[in-house]
Amino acid sequence: MGNKIIRIGSRASRLAVVQSECIMAQIQKIMPDVELELVTMTTTGDRILNKTLDQIGGKGLFLKELDSALMERRVDICVHSLKDVPTEENPLIPIGAYSLREIPWDVLVFPKGTTEPDMSLPVGCASARRTLQFQKLHPEWKVRPVRGNVLTRLAKLDRGEYGALILAEAGLTRLGLTERISYRFSPEEMIPAAGQGIMAVQGRVGEFSELLENLNDPNSELCAKTERMLSKELGGDCSSPIGCFAAIDGDIMTLRGFYGVGDKPVSGCISGKTDDSEQLVKSLAAQLKAQDD
Repeated sequence: MGNKIIRIGSRASRLAVVQSECIMAQIQKIMPDVELELVTMTTTGDRILNKTLDQIGGKGLFLKELDSALMERRVDICVHSLKDVPTEENPLIPIGAYSLREIPWDVLVFPKGTTEPDMSLPVGCASARRTLQFQKLHPEWKVRPVRGNVLTRLAKLDRGEYGALILAEAGLTRLGLTERISYRFSPEEMIPAAGQGIMAVQGRVGEFSELLENLNDPNSELCAKTERMLSKELGGDCSSPIGCFAAIDGDIMTLRGFYGVGDKPVSGCISGKTDDSEQLVKSLAAQLKAQDD
């Protein structure tokens, strides 16, 4: 009998491929005899670039084709940026592993070769969460939507279409482009999206359980599940202006939340025992909703 082949499903963008290759390298260490095949797809979310995601149905559109491939057994596992995965999971194809978290912050990128942004040009930003928090910090600076993968956005910036871009540091790090970071937002300035910096490995229920367990980072899993629970509690899917970030220090969890309602964005922070993460979520959600009244 020949070697078993595991087919890894991924979006076709450079970042998605790099992330999938990172997980594939880990699988190869765990299962050196297995043959791995990368299967890339262009998703609906990648194709519709003239509208923002909230206008076309949210970030779940980045998963549609990959979900079908997984259900139809054309691929065996899929690798995603966790922040692209809707909080309502399909129980038939659950997230089986959460990667070690990359630096989760949002960053500002200026055009190549410049140290100062041109504030007469808009800031390119694809997310309502980032836009609301950025406008609170810089009400004088115009923000305009920008779509496309990271490299496409950087090309638009360098061509002079934008004065700066707001991107996730994790994506730039994985693409080897950390030198492009001009400014890093602190969590006090900009709370990241739930799961930002974590890769999700999705499989069919009951399959590859041992492999997924070996790939899983328990710390990332706890933070991710807590953040996604808070996002859900605040009524969010992936395109809602909601930010959630959990940090663990020993047995203490600090949970931050951002909630954009109309023109009145609210944020808050709470700390407590990691064992009480569910209670922390409920308390912080209530605190944020109370500010909204």
